Amino acid sequence: MTRTIGFALGSFAALAVMGNMGSAAAQDALGVWQRDTGASRVRFAKCGEALCGTLSWLKDASGPAKVGQRIFYDMKPSGAGKWSGSAFNPEDGKTYSGTMTLAGDTLTTAGCVLGGLICRSVVWKRAD
Repeated sequence: MTRTIGFALGSFAALAVMGNMGSAAAQDALGVWQRDTGASRVRFAKCGEALCGTLSWLKDASGPAKVGQRIFYDMKPSGAGKWSGSAFNPEDGKTYSGTMTLAGDTLTTAGCVLGGLICRSVVWKRAD
């Protein structure tokens, strides 16, 4: 009987930890990320029940992008390590359907048109 109770408690503890992993994984995208080209950094933070990304640094501040400009909106969980929402491109002034995928310390963002038929991806590395 003691063995059965120990197994049951161990299983419950494992389930409790696994249940918290989903919220921990969502938290992993929070923070500052640097674009693979080194041209910009974006800070992801909670905005309501979603994540939003704001430009926090630019190598060349003379272009259309501005520090403090929000470029990712309403990114909501859409799977393990994945979010969907909107992405704003300061270069053309347009907003696209956006996705984010987290794999370790690499975050890949994409803006898509035509229902996802044409997408442009950007790779980010954790900067903080």
